[in-house]
Amino acid sequence: MSDTDVIKGAEATMVQGEYLGRKTLIKTRPAKTYRHADLDQHIRSSRTRNEVRIIHEARIAGVRTPCIYDVDMSEFSITMEYIEGVPVKKVLDESGDPDCTICRMIGENLAILHSNGICHGDLTTSNMILTESGELCFIDFSMGCTKAETEDMGVDLRLLERAFTSAHTDLVKQLESLMDAYYANIPEPDKIRKKVEDIKNRGRYT
Repeated sequence: MSDTDVIKGAEATMVQGEYLGRKTLIKTRPAKTYRHADLDQHIRSSRTRNEVRIIHEARIAGVRTPCIYDVDMSEFSITMEYIEGVPVKKVLDESGDPDCTICRMIGENLAILHSNGICHGDLTTSNMILTESGELCFIDFSMGCTKAETEDMGVDLRLLERAFTSAHTDLVKQLESLMDAYYANIPEPDKIRKKVEDIKNRGRYT
């Protein structure tokens, strides 16, 4: 991503910037003209605050996330640390993670999030970055939640499973290692397993 690149997502734009000499990513939620102005402002405000809170709580829990440098509620923007590294999707596509090191890291870190009541909400390997120092960093918590319940955790896991089966079709062993690492580090693993199966079964009959 160059200094002039603007990435436009469904609800936000992202551009590289600088804050007190540090390289940053600025995420802004622009107005949606198809929504009533008051409703639009409420949605942009609540989603911005929610994302900042989740990123902060995940970091306190021990999961690597971008540092938040500034929040501008007049623009509904978040200025955060620019993470130097490679998206995990690209790493897995290129290397396959033959010793399952990265996938075990994903499982362990996801277990930390869930153990602290945090769900990501859009859990794909595109929303994880392997940093230059070898850390795993989770990004884009815009669909996430705190005080997560078993249903939320099951949805996170099901999304991740589907990401692997669609984007990383050959990495069956790696997905198994990821799930093993997750269940080895989460309280009440059988309860989560049952919920994931429930969610899968819903998909089969709808």
